[in-house]
Amino acid sequence: MAHGPTVAREYGIPAVICVPDATRKISTGQIITVDAAAGTVTIH
Repeated sequence: MAHGPTVAREYGIPAVICVPDATRKISTGQIITVDAAAGTVTIH
């Protein structure tokens, strides 16, 4: 979890990390919106 955010920050790429229970709440095939600038993940 530490390497991805570090690289994203170094390159100025917005990233969303450490989303609690993401693998339990998001099922395969679901449509989601990731707003890295706001740090949010929305399940539709």
